[in-house]
Amino acid sequence: MNTSIVIADDHPLMLRGLTDFLTSKSYNIIGSATDGNAAYNLIVKLKPDLAILDIRMPYKTGLEIAEACKKNNLNTKVILITFDKEEDVYDQALEFGVFGYILKEFAVEEIETCISQVVSGKPYFSEEIASYLKASTLDKKPESLESLTKSELKIVKLISENKTSQDIANELSISIRTVDKHRSNIVQKLELDNKPTSLSIWSTLNKDFLS
Repeated sequence: MNTSIVIADDHPLMLRGLTDFLTSKSYNIIGSATDGNAAYNLIVKLKPDLAILDIRMPYKTGLEIAEACKKNNLNTKVILITFDKEEDVYDQALEFGVFGYILKEFAVEEIETCISQVVSGKPYFSEEIASYLKASTLDKKPESLESLTKSELKIVKLISENKTSQDIANELSISIRTVDKHRSNIVQKLELDNKPTSLSIWSTLNKDFLS
């Protein structure tokens, strides 16, 4: 397991616990920090495959670091560890391309599964969060999926893999404009609200029905 990882948490016990646990499992921890600025500087300098970040830290939050990574096209995949179950925090995490979102109380139980999913390019969210945010049951296929065309389904599947409109356009050899047109049709058919993250959240939560 040569996945390089930077860990940041402003609680020394949490930081040490997670670092020791992952080191004992042979993960390659190349740096750790106790505040957001130090964490971001480590990411820029060391370019780790993954950054496991506490959401609430001094100077820069985990979300702000994720936003900066996205803006500056850094390839480090961000996993957030948090006590937050608020929908708007989750919305922002998806908007900034966060790959993993784990609740602190399940961090040690879920972190290995999360890392292996994220390394293979699949987003991972604590089940607690998914069920908390989703009123309908997770094992029930949404009826509205039936209304999507093959192209629309393909696009929703790519969105569930955290692909941007530009990525989707490149992958399907179509223009960004066409992707955006498809996206707005999909939002309409699925009866989602018009927030930019609604489709990302929906596709992530219904990922199992898209393959």
